[in-house]
Amino acid sequence: MNEWYMQEGPESDVVMSTRVRIARNFNGIPFPSKMKKEDGQLIIKRVKEAVFGRSSAIGENFKFINIQELSPIKRQVLVEKHLISPNLAESRIESGAIISGEENISIMINEEDHLRIQCLSAGLQLNDTWNLCNKIDNLLEESIDYAFDEKFGYLTCCPTNLGTGIRTSVMLHLPALTMTGYIKGILEICSKLGIAVRGLYGENSEAAGNMYQVSNQVTLGLTEEEIISNINNIAKQIIDQERTIRKQLYTQNSFRFEDRIFRSLGLLSNARIITSEEGLKLLSDVRLGVDMGIITDIDIKKLNEILLLVQPASLQESVGGPLNPEERDIKRAETIRSKLK
Repeated sequence: MNEWYMQEGPESDVVMSTRVRIARNFNGIPFPSKMKKEDGQLIIKRVKEAVFGRSSAIGENFKFINIQELSPIKRQVLVEKHLISPNLAESRIESGAIISGEENISIMINEEDHLRIQCLSAGLQLNDTWNLCNKIDNLLEESIDYAFDEKFGYLTCCPTNLGTGIRTSVMLHLPALTMTGYIKGILEICSKLGIAVRGLYGENSEAAGNMYQVSNQVTLGLTEEEIISNINNIAKQIIDQERTIRKQLYTQNSFRFEDRIFRSLGLLSNARIITSEEGLKLLSDVRLGVDMGIITDIDIKKLNEILLLVQPASLQESVGGPLNPEERDIKRAETIRSKLK
């Protein structure tokens, strides 16, 4: 498998992934919430031409997905892979996504904005991820007339995206800060600095499995470089604190620390029913054990794969149809046991 989430990136003991997203709109066409059906169809046509056209340097190994033609399960699978947003998955208007073969690039069409160009990387790779996203944006701009204002920059549906239209985020695994309660102080500081901290699936989602998405809230008045630098600096400070607390917890009581980790591994390896919430919690403990060298026969790539496979929609896709909650919990436990053998 060559998907980005099967890779192990820099600072992967704490940083699970990096995402850069750029919001853009067509000049002269209303935002998706106000546009006519024909406008939506035209935008899809124009974007497909820009990506797949002969003159394009983007189109190799990409595929177009019509959101309206997908089943609810397949839509949710794309959300679980972070390839489309929950908003796009629920869209009732003409919308789509163009996704790369490695699933590290996703161009969402007619979400909140006409275009949401998104790039994903394993670990902490803000500069490289930004460079890739910027390259795609520049290539698209060669054939698409973006809505741009000399005073406000790139025009977007939501005022917080005005200016550069860039949103950068890192997904952090913070079990030690969460266990000790220090995460509350981190959240307060981030809020004062204009940094958003969300859950696994971004806006309006809860933190689960000790995973937190840290991102910039405002783009107007800041350059791309300033936005990236701010998130990078904050991420590195949180990484250092998480590592320090992990070591302190282990030093204070190594037997209790290791017992928690191996109990979680034992449950994952043997349980017959595991809920989504419990699965994320147990996987977080095992991940902590792997990151600290306590568990040596499981690697991060394996845990990344399991984390994706045990999500509700992915479980249902694996059996080819809907499962009720108990059936999902049974299938989740079976999948984890199989992968940990």
